[in-house]
Formats: sequence, structure tokens, C-alpha cells
Amino acid sequence: MPETSPPEVVPTAEHYDVVVIGGGPGGYATALYGASAGLNVAMIEKGKLGGTCLNVGCIPAKELLETAAAYVHVTEAGDYGITAGEASIDWSTSLARKDKIVGGLVSGLGSLLKGRKVTVLDGHGRLHAGKRVSVSGGSSGDVELTGDAVVLAPGSVPRTLPGFDVDGKVVMTSDEFLSIAELPKSAAIIGGGVIGCEFASLLTDLGTKVTVLEALPKILPGLDKDLTKVIEKSFKARGMEIRTGVTVEGHSPSGSGTTVHVGGEGLDVDVVVVSVGRRPNTDDLGLDGTAVTISDRGFIEVDELCRTGEPGVWAVGDAIATPALAHIGFIEGVIAIQGILGEDPAPVDYAKVPWAVYCRPEAAFTGLSEEAAKEAGYEVVTQKSRFNHNGRAMIVNQPEGMVKVIAEKGADGRAGTILGVHMVGPWVTEQLGQGYLAVNWEATVDDMAALIQPHPTLTEVLGEAMLSLTGRPLHG
Repeated sequence: MPETSPPEVVPTAEHYDVVVIGGGPGGYATALYGASAGLNVAMIEKGKLGGTCLNVGCIPAKELLETAAAYVHVTEAGDYGITAGEASIDWSTSLARKDKIVGGLVSGLGSLLKGRKVTVLDGHGRLHAGKRVSVSGGSSGDVELTGDAVVLAPGSVPRTLPGFDVDGKVVMTSDEFLSIAELPKSAAIIGGGVIGCEFASLLTDLGTKVTVLEALPKILPGLDKDLTKVIEKSFKARGMEIRTGVTVEGHSPSGSGTTVHVGGEGLDVDVVVVSVGRRPNTDDLGLDGTAVTISDRGFIEVDELCRTGEPGVWAVGDAIATPALAHIGFIEGVIAIQGILGEDPAPVDYAKVPWAVYCRPEAAFTGLSEEAAKEAGYEVVTQKSRFNHNGRAMIVNQPEGMVKVIAEKGADGRAGTILGVHMVGPWVTEQLGQGYLAVNWEATVDDMAALIQPHPTLTEVLGEAMLSLTGRPLHG
């Protein structure tokens, strides 16, 4: 009998080393890092590449905040002897610039993924048993993939409040606010966290009467209270109203605006921006036949290395209960790939991650505040150094703010290991790097005081704080 070939085995699904569900910061960082390590990676995204951060979060928000900063700079031109005339703003041009920047970055991300040979599929990804992933509802059609490993990075969506149905005109979340057609004359910002304070600062600088409504005792939880006071003072001096420890009870539309019910009183505004954080986007991930578990709060449960209960499946980004920051998604993606490669990644110390707030004045911090350090049982030594004595801050006309260093008190009573660096002032989001390294490398005050700060720079304020903590200040 003639020799016959065995029947060809046709796979039912395309196979990859890694399949990533989600194309936001956590997802695309995982895909890019994995591809750079030589892995064959597929990434599934049902919306736009870049997720929340790139499209309706970090990037567009900071672009519009820079618009406000430019407006303020023009209004202060007379301080420099420059006659610029009365400043005005064409909001449609601002939005067009924002959209151009976002579009360019999204396009660039697509090119980067293509250059790394990452397969990008458009659709909704769901995980099933055996690390099988189905894709549907997008231009890639209904397909199935399998992977040696799967990384879940579905991201998050804005939280809403009962009694505040989002219509995009009067009541909106961050998603709608960043494309608002025209600037309102008045606004209520519900939530005094990072997003709420950035929006409040932006609108106030562009002429909107803003009221911030925060349920907690202070705005910007996590930031040292001495630094929070600096921001509150600046906000109030610019006409903003801040109400803390209050509860909102719905609103009553009237005319083109609405009345917000808060603390038994009515607050009449044109728009309401609900900025009470984000929730994990884990409602429709499949997960049938897997050991992946979702917590009562909707987060995918993982260990310190982002591993789920299902062997070979990781989860990163906003969908796990870690700080909802793009740069946290980046590092978690790196950790996931290192785990997939069998390397030995170090877990993130989430108490020491960097935070950046782009309101005016800016805030940036890492490590423990003074209050948190004391609650953790530390005896501390602190030092506050102010920008109003700094030549560079005076030159750029932004003398508001301070740097506060929190250090552990040694047995000799001197300041030792640096526990936290909290900053408010001009461009502190760009200055935090030194403080972040100091806290995470467990540097001492003496270590940092010995380093040279270039002159004249804003970073000299951090250097002065360190010198002062040694007991031998230079200018302080």
C-alpha cells in the first residue's frame, strides 16, 4: 500500500506566548516589555489604544491644565514688564490642541506595538479555562486565542454617585469633562482627590466659580496635612470654595443648570463634575472554568507579584487593588513579564510609590506623611523648607509652596532614615525623583545632605531641607 501522510492538525486557536486583555497603560506596557524580551505577544483592546490614561485621563487632563497655566502666565506678563493686552481664551482651539496631542500619542503607540510585532486585536476579550481567550464585538471579528500565559489588564471606569445620573451636559465624570464644549460659569466638583483638585484648579484659573465638595475631613488624602494647607490657601485665595466633611444628596435640575443638595442646603451651579475615583472594569471578563477570583469590591485578586489564583494568569493595573496610577500599571506589567520568564521580580512597595498632582500649585509625594509615620509607630524628625526663599522660584514667579521631609529619629535624637518626601510648589512633579529614590533606597538625611544641588534650581529647596535636618543649615 502507498505510504500516506498523517492528517494535518488544524489548530482551533492562534497560540501566543502571552495574551494580554486590555490596551491601557498596564496592558500595553506588558505587551511592549514582553515583546522586547522576545516573546510572541497578542493584545486585545475594545476601545482606543492607550486606555483611560491616554484618551480620557492623564494626558488630556494635563494638556488642559497646561492651557490654564499658559493663560495665567499671560495675565501675569506685566510682572515681567511685558504688555500683552487682556488675555482671553478660545476653548475650541484648546480642545483641538488636546485632541491633536492625544491622537498623535495613540498613533505613536500603535506604531510602537507594530514595530515590536505585537498582534493587536480590536474587540472584547474574555478568559476561559485552559488559558483560552475569546475575542468578539470588534473589527477583528469573533476569534479565539490561547497563550502560555495570560495577563488581565481591563482597566477601570469612573465611579458614579446615586442621584447623579451622568448626562454629559450638566452632570459629568472625567470622561465627559475633558471634552466639555464650553467653559461653565460655575461648577461643583464632587470629590477632593487628585482628579477633583486638578479639575477645580483648571476651571478656577480659567474663570469658573468652583466649589469642591469632599466627604473626608481634608482634600488630597495621602498628602501631608501641612502641604494640603498650602494648596487650600492658594485655592481659596483664587476664589475657590472648599467644603470638607460634607455629603451630597442629589440635585434638582433648573434651567440650564442644577441645584446640588449638600448638607441641607442648595448650591446652584451650571455643571456638576463627579470625581469620586474609579472602579475596576471587571464586570465581563468571562473567567468561567478558571480559578481567577474577584473581590467584593470588584478587583481581581492577586498576590504580591500580580499572580491570580489561576496558574499562568496575571493581572495588572487599575483592575487590581493597587494605586490607580499609570506608572503603577507600567511596573506591574514589567513584574508580570518577569514572572512569566521565570525571573525573580521584586514586589512593589506600594507605600513608597510616587504620586503627582498637577493642580496649581503642584503637589508630589512619596512615602509616609508625618501623620502616617506617627500612626505607624515611628518617632520622627521633620523639616519644612519653603520656595519663597528660592531664587529660581522667584524668577518664575511661583514662590508658593514648600518641601517637607519626614525622617526617623535615631537613638541619638538626630534625623536618620528618610521616611517620606512631600512637596508642593512649582514643577514639583518633575522634582520628586530625588525624594523617591531616597525613600526607596532607605537613604539617610546625611546621605542626601552630602549631595550637590545645582544652582539656581528649584531642587535646592529639597537640599536645604536635608541640610537643615543635619543640624547645619546653609541658607535656611
